[in-house]
Amino acid sequence: MSAIPVRQNHRRNRARRLAIGTAVVVAVAGFNGPALYRFSSEQYHEYKINRPDYKAANGHWEFLDVPADFKINSIHASLLHTGKVLLIAGSGNNQKNFDAGRFESVLWDPATDKYTKIPTPKDMFCSGHTQLPDGNLLVAGGTKRYEKLKGDITKAGGLMVVHNEDPDKPITLPAGTMFTGKENGKTFVSKDPVLVEKAKKIFDKNTGAFLRTEAGLGRIYVEARKSGKKYETGTEDNYRVQGAKGTDARNVYGIAQKLALDKKDFQGIKEAFEFDPVAEKYIKVDPMNEARWYPTLTTLKDGKVLAMSGLDEIGQIVPGKDEIYDPKTRSWKYTGIIRKFPTYPAVFLMDNGKLFYSGSNAGYGPADVGRDPGIWDLATNKFAKIPGLSDPKLMETSATVMLPPAQDQKFMVIGGGGVGESDKSSEKSRLVDLKDPAPRFKDGASLEKGTRYPSASVMPDDSVLVTGGSEDYRGRGGSNVLQARMYDPKSGEYTRVADPAVGRNYHSGSLLLPDGRVMIFGSDSLYADKANTKPGVFEQRIEIYTPPYLFRDSWPTLTDGPKSVKRGGTATFKTKDPASIKTAKLMRPSAVTHVTDVEQRSIALDMKKTADGIEVTIPKNSALVPSGWYMVFVTDDKGTPSKGVWVDVP
Repeated sequence: MSAIPVRQNHRRNRARRLAIGTAVVVAVAGFNGPALYRFSSEQYHEYKINRPDYKAANGHWEFLDVPADFKINSIHASLLHTGKVLLIAGSGNNQKNFDAGRFESVLWDPATDKYTKIPTPKDMFCSGHTQLPDGNLLVAGGTKRYEKLKGDITKAGGLMVVHNEDPDKPITLPAGTMFTGKENGKTFVSKDPVLVEKAKKIFDKNTGAFLRTEAGLGRIYVEARKSGKKYETGTEDNYRVQGAKGTDARNVYGIAQKLALDKKDFQGIKEAFEFDPVAEKYIKVDPMNEARWYPTLTTLKDGKVLAMSGLDEIGQIVPGKDEIYDPKTRSWKYTGIIRKFPTYPAVFLMDNGKLFYSGSNAGYGPADVGRDPGIWDLATNKFAKIPGLSDPKLMETSATVMLPPAQDQKFMVIGGGGVGESDKSSEKSRLVDLKDPAPRFKDGASLEKGTRYPSASVMPDDSVLVTGGSEDYRGRGGSNVLQARMYDPKSGEYTRVADPAVGRNYHSGSLLLPDGRVMIFGSDSLYADKANTKPGVFEQRIEIYTPPYLFRDSWPTLTDGPKSVKRGGTATFKTKDPASIKTAKLMRPSAVTHVTDVEQRSIALDMKKTADGIEVTIPKNSALVPSGWYMVFVTDDKGTPSKGVWVDVP
């Protein structure tokens, strides 16, 4: 098994547009070719991208004017059914914020451009999140401890597996428990409390005869009491628990491999919260059974949520212990299934209730475990691999999107890079049709450059906006890709549109707004210069992309619809020109982080015209339409979408 790839440290005003007045435009138009050089290329670029005909063909980017008090290192973003966007930084990949217990979330209202600071109870940096049936947002996991590079570590430490051979009772060891090696004589101290389950008695299934006792296990991070290389250990040893008395002294002990001054990865937390969009606050719910940093949360057809992967409380990949959250009880249970994935695996709910893993991930984990794409039947734990994936070793930091309409069950995997800090990246777009009896990946249209961290947002006109990313790991060497493209699922082609002003790589993402625009946030470059000599600074600026369809003369409208409609039911909306309406769809709001968004899906709706509007029918399939809030969009005969209208599908 390959080791977890080594990674470099995760450290680290609105740009005014040049106002070119009518007189300047006239002057430019009157110059001959060579005279144009009197104006800088930047001025001419600003003139060109602000022309109405350019916007109508390519769309337009602009910065969101975020007041200084509300600028945060946005790592996560979720669109809520109130129409507001929750931006979560937690500690924002900032060790100083973490040490100070300064955790941040901001709520932005696109309709009013107002901002609200949200008290954030735990470090939700690198948590997982998903939309719940009642409209709340589930946020689970986050950061317990920041990573330490090898040169920054002064005390030897690592994983201690605590064994309990008592079948009658579990035992809890408090933080500060000391473990002393039987062979090496060195003492290590636990940093946190640990619950060690009682031992299990194993009996023969046929005869009922007692066979053996299987020790209960607990895992805890320990470190030496003093600094220095001489306190390292080189081999496995058994450790007695200091202070243990009676039978506990015999039954409870530790086993540890090498305890050294090696790099220590981030460590996760078990805490989970629901964010209530109406009350605009976090609500604590039962913690997960496993601590998770970089987990994926995927909503299932029954409205429950599956939590997968992540780094645990001692910084190791969670060993496949997937668990399910029940929104009704606000509690977690193990699935009883062991399936390993790298962190932030892109796992989507299919229309048959099974799960599709595209192979996209955010990285941590062995290079040769759990990276093959396939269809996962959670009921049987059978996993059918899907062949044909090009650049299979360049799937880390790729993006995956369910192409519209969701009924077709076609997916696209975009870009990606090599494991860890690899400088390799892929320009591929891979397509797979899960309706095919023997699904197989095939290559689609390519990007111009190899691209890690591309963002992909499904649009209400059924196109997909692909933007951002970098050719190298975390934008090294000034490798950000300042390009945006629209992908047409029908033609299978990309069309270049207006370029964003800001490069986006690690810790970035994009989401569709109810008015049809797209917000793109974040970016955490490793360096601030092409020579890789200056530490990077987190990109706090947020850009808004206004697509070409919003520069047309008119747009369809939807009014007077129901607030709630059941699966299989119908909903009637008024519109000013029913004859022009051609399509209708349900779009699930995004919950995105690390360019991973398994929430977004666009579901085609059957539609009938009425005298003053339309009537749409919601599909009956709960795996296709999981319970929750959706936006209803219609498009007219020009392909122009309306604004989204919120509807609850219980």
